Amino acid sequence: MDIINILAQEFSLKTNQVENTVNLIDEGNTIPFIARYRKEVTGSLDDTVLRDLNDRLTYLRSLEKRKEEVYSAIEGQGKMTDEIAAALDSAMILTEIEDIYRPFKPHRKTRASVAREKGLEDLALALMLQLDEKEYDKPLEEMAADFVSEEKGVNDINEAFDGACDIIAEDISDNAEYRKQIRALTYDNGMLVSKAAKEEDSVYAQYYDYSEEIRKIPAHRILAINRGEKEEFLKVNIEIPSEIILNYLFANIISPNQSPAKKYVSRAIVDGYERLIAPSIEREIRSAMFDDASEGAIKLFSDNLKHLLMGAPLKGKVVLGYDPGYRTGCKLAVVDQIGKVITTAVIYPTKPQEKIEESKKIVKDLIRKYGVDVIAIGNGTASKESEIFIAQVLREVGNDTKYIMVSEAGASVYSASKLGAEEFPDFDVTQRSAVSIARRLQDPLAELVKIDPKSIGVGQYQHDMKQARLDEALTGVVEDCVNSVGVDVNTASYSLLSYIAGINLTSAKNIVKYREENGEFTSRAQILKVPRIGNKAFEQCAGFLRVSGSDEVLDNTGVHPESYGIAKKLLAKYKYSTDDVKSGKLRELRDKVLKTGIPDVCEELEVGEPTLMDIIGELEKPGRDVRDSLPPPILRDDVMDLSDLKEGMVFTGTVRNVIDFGAFVDIGVHQDGLVHVSEMSDKFIKHPTDLVSVGDIVTVKIKSVDVNKKRISLSMKL
Repeated sequence: MDIINILAQEFSLKTNQVENTVNLIDEGNTIPFIARYRKEVTGSLDDTVLRDLNDRLTYLRSLEKRKEEVYSAIEGQGKMTDEIAAALDSAMILTEIEDIYRPFKPHRKTRASVAREKGLEDLALALMLQLDEKEYDKPLEEMAADFVSEEKGVNDINEAFDGACDIIAEDISDNAEYRKQIRALTYDNGMLVSKAAKEEDSVYAQYYDYSEEIRKIPAHRILAINRGEKEEFLKVNIEIPSEIILNYLFANIISPNQSPAKKYVSRAIVDGYERLIAPSIEREIRSAMFDDASEGAIKLFSDNLKHLLMGAPLKGKVVLGYDPGYRTGCKLAVVDQIGKVITTAVIYPTKPQEKIEESKKIVKDLIRKYGVDVIAIGNGTASKESEIFIAQVLREVGNDTKYIMVSEAGASVYSASKLGAEEFPDFDVTQRSAVSIARRLQDPLAELVKIDPKSIGVGQYQHDMKQARLDEALTGVVEDCVNSVGVDVNTASYSLLSYIAGINLTSAKNIVKYREENGEFTSRAQILKVPRIGNKAFEQCAGFLRVSGSDEVLDNTGVHPESYGIAKKLLAKYKYSTDDVKSGKLRELRDKVLKTGIPDVCEELEVGEPTLMDIIGELEKPGRDVRDSLPPPILRDDVMDLSDLKEGMVFTGTVRNVIDFGAFVDIGVHQDGLVHVSEMSDKFIKHPTDLVSVGDIVTVKIKSVDVNKKRISLSMKL
């Protein structure tokens, strides 16, 4: 198998481009490092393409390994032929390889294996010849009588014929080509059917009498039906008219001769399909459907997570984190502009205590004393009452303080975690939640990396998927986000540092420990003094770590240390100093390079064009945050109720989650509204992600409101 050529064709890339990329991966380079600092080698492939290519590379290599294992196993039995070798060589999916290996795989005890032990294989072979009656040496009944043996457990000719048919049925079931075609016919013509497994209403009621063509059923329905089956609310199976498959098998197996063996072979075909092939193919197709649906859901989850993590930070604001609750009260935490906790408090404005006036006084005092700019309210239990309460407080305060509802998904996970306890050993879990809610508004990325990505609340059916695959995909997303933003090595938590390319959890903790023992880092080069960070790790991580207080201005940019010499030659060429970089006086550098001619500058500095343009971008805005160009979160100062909404009202909202059939949008009424994919545009939209992403600010119109069910239907068709 020529893996390089296969990848080049599948990804529409040049062969040398793929070969160079694979070499970089095999050398132990991380995906973020390759994407950012080896653009000339890869042809500027981005991190998404690189991860997809790496996944496919891993699959093809495991496929190649399995081919070798199967080849050796068949060859070891002395049964390898040119046809089998060619079939293995051309197989492109694991299922095809297993189909080829199936006849040679050691079987558990089956009806066919028992028949073989009774010596009936020759009779089965004779029947499969399907000769004319005259071509057989003797009538089939007499031939079968030769196999009757009390010693072997064949008591009469009927048992002989039955055993021979069992062998034929299993041979048909084990035929790789038949299985391949039956799988395709079932996929193209089959229906997924679900029925109620119990007389009880549930969220799966819509699937209690449901059927849909396998090839048309969307991924989210597959996952929903699978969950309903797992929870024993549904009975699910694949149905296909048996004549479609049997006609195919009869056409390929039954001889046109008027053979007396035809009735036995026909019986074996029907038995082989109904007893052996159909159940097996159903399991395979349902497994493949689940795998495909899971991959789609994982990609959507990954996309949502990326946009959530890369949401615009709210910089330079004092934030009051508000974790709502009932019996134990609402926990408050004021954090300053850089996320440091100033003070905490507890109030009881909700049931059962409802100390509203006392609670108002505490919140007003905090706002005035610490200059609170924004109140971040968690959207969990008691959040509706808390939102109304805070809106009242802000009206009475009468200043510019605003509030915003913040998803508290995963805040309790962080609060009860080892990391949460290490950060705030003297706080209880609810106080930590209040801090987390405030900080995730200030910097979503820095705070959310402390939480298991599955707990962040922007996916569907995440607990039903293969957890290892989901973890791998989501970890990759977090890595890409963290590395694209970069982190300040002197302020970052070890959880944030652990996602930097080349740094694992142990190395991240060592960086924090070194910082605590030796003071702040004064240069990137100093990172090499940290235990467990050698030259290779430094190469991978250095460009993503910022040292804002370094005497070397490039230490606070995305310029990799290996390119410092090039950057300084570029500055010297156009008579700039490092002080000019610090003071932001390089706005005209790009124009000057363009005027000189990029190819000429690249040749003079001995650098590739992608690296040159990246260096220019970093010198223009040292220490920049790529998220600063994003629209800021929508802040509010008053609250609306679901009952206030009327059809036709227009709102500006924030996309909170994107799913296969639409997007949920926060319009400031506590309950997110759904924009169905059909209401996103007058043009055909294949998938919601073609138009919106988590964090997008969109304008929507109220289509309908169901107050009792707390459902808001929205439209982007204004």
